[in-house]
Amino acid sequence: MNTIRVAAGQINSTLGDFEYNTKKIIEYIKEAQNKDADIIIFPELAISGYPPEDLVYKKSFLSANLKSIQKILPHTKDIIVIVGFINVEHDIFNSACILYNGEIKGIYNKIFLPNYGVFDEERYFQRGENPLFFKINNALAFGLSICEDIWYPEGPGFASALFNADILLNINASPFHYNKWSLREKMLSIRAIDYGTAIVYCNMVGGQDEIVFDGHSLVINENGEIINRGDSFAEELLITDLCIDSIRTKRLKDPRWKKKNILSPTLQPKIIYMDYKFHEKKTKIQNIEKRPPTIEEEVFKGLVLGLKDYFRKNYFTKAVIGISGGIDSALVSAIATVALGNENVTGVFMPSMFTSKESIEDSKELAKNLGINLIEIPITNIYESYINSLNPFFKDLPFNTTEENIQARIRGNLLMAFSNKFGWLVITTGNKSEMSTGYATLYGDMAGG
Repeated sequence: MNTIRVAAGQINSTLGDFEYNTKKIIEYIKEAQNKDADIIIFPELAISGYPPEDLVYKKSFLSANLKSIQKILPHTKDIIVIVGFINVEHDIFNSACILYNGEIKGIYNKIFLPNYGVFDEERYFQRGENPLFFKINNALAFGLSICEDIWYPEGPGFASALFNADILLNINASPFHYNKWSLREKMLSIRAIDYGTAIVYCNMVGGQDEIVFDGHSLVINENGEIINRGDSFAEELLITDLCIDSIRTKRLKDPRWKKKNILSPTLQPKIIYMDYKFHEKKTKIQNIEKRPPTIEEEVFKGLVLGLKDYFRKNYFTKAVIGISGGIDSALVSAIATVALGNENVTGVFMPSMFTSKESIEDSKELAKNLGINLIEIPITNIYESYINSLNPFFKDLPFNTTEENIQARIRGNLLMAFSNKFGWLVITTGNKSEMSTGYATLYGDMAGG
């Protein structure tokens, strides 16, 4: 056996929708089987969705998660399947389950639990103790780790490398932030060179509340070179052929590994031996290295996916946006149109006596260009009603931001009325600079989902 075919199922799991997630996993397994894959890996907590947070304290949630493993098992004939799930033993673990020919061959519990930024895993999960290392017919050896594990140079990957791993498989739910793909690629390249192994990195894709996962799965060879790259912000089955002989030859030529007997790993792996008949590859896989996204493309795609999945996973279909003729509402409208379709987006233009001619023209042009419905509701009479009601109390005070903010709050009320009446979700148009400095009107342009 010289070549192993590995598939990375870069899927978009929905938190708590076990039926949907399980069905998708099975579909990807079948596709990988049809393409003669020997191994398929899925993202971290692919079965439950990520992050499960306090749902892990619900017995029904944990039970449904375990039942999903049993539903997947019959579909693992002649293919090794590695899928992220919640392992329930004496405690709760963030784990990977290894399935083959209808049997559970092993379970790996994540060792390094992140507890910073959006992560709070130490609150929910117990830490694993041992890496998991597989030897197959003495023809292939691979190590397994989950997300944060691979960011530690002397973590499970190092222990597997000392036991002559040919490949490291790493499953992830790594959240997106600007340019993170570049940081991951550099880190994984260093790990591959240092360990003398190939690395298959499978990341989740999709939005979950305020978190977005960008996919961007990778396959890196023993020289630290990217030989296959998955799409960004889209589901994909990434299939790659890896030459085991070249990996082993590289390690033999690396003088550092001749001294490995003096290196003592802090983590001792549990070794599992498996019999497996590798597939005869009837078709040749052509690796297509997709280019990384540009800055603008990356941020735009992330916003589109986050918005699209927030709607889909919370069962909203239509959006309403306050249109001003300015750049913020124009950009938000463009994002919503791409994410939801122009037929599902309504703009509401609410001019007052202070609204310029240019704002009126720009709002209409925007709606025309995007193909969205535009409703116009003048607010001058409503505004004057507010001022008249407040005049006995404000009459001796100068005009200031109070009167300006009344406009924004009138508009927020009207948008929320459309939301309540028709079930449309209001999309806020404030940008991050405004939100971070508080330069926005509470109950006005800050109103929305």
